Amino acid sequence: MRRTNFRVILGGALIFLGLLMLLERVGILRGATDVFWGVLLLAAGAFFLYRFATAPQAEWWAAIPGSALVGLGLQSLLPRSLEAWDGLFFLGLLGLGFWAVYFTGRDRWWAIIPGGVLVTLGSVSVLGNLFGDAQTGGFFFLGLGLTFLLVAVLAAMQWAYIPAAVLILMGVVLGTPFSGALDYVWPLVLVGAGLILIYRFYRAS
Repeated sequence: MRRTNFRVILGGALIFLGLLMLLERVGILRGATDVFWGVLLLAAGAFFLYRFATAPQAEWWAAIPGSALVGLGLQSLLPRSLEAWDGLFFLGLLGLGFWAVYFTGRDRWWAIIPGGVLVTLGSVSVLGNLFGDAQTGGFFFLGLGLTFLLVAVLAAMQWAYIPAAVLILMGVVLGTPFSGALDYVWPLVLVGAGLILIYRFYRAS
């Protein structure tokens, strides 16, 4: 009985999709197939998010495919006037899915990194579409730096302060007219790191 019901549902969906494609081909309905796939993806994403919401500790993984499918569904339903924002819907929502994984269990601190990176990439894609890619370099490094800073603060990972400081510095420099200063920053960082290593060696001895 269950197999028959599944076949009926699948057959009905295929007929509906075929009719939409025909109507789109003859010019009666524009973007009909995008609406179909958008609704289908949203329904699939809602299924996974329901599993996550009802058992967040056991089904924490469901937040990732759920948020990804919802993002893809919203991408399909976006009007052409909002195409510049489509990257934020997919990458940003997927990033929020990883953040949801972290908040269901602080031992899953690793989820902060993909969560922060994906939200940053989604934001950068919007800024790139609106203002050009040349203006987004500083924001990209700032987002990565803040992500590692959150790892250091929320997960008490002391090592994360180092990439956080370097990335934030790069973001600040690239976001100002002094981007050429990076030619001097990296040598100074290497010199500073070398001095710290030598100091710690002699101090330990």
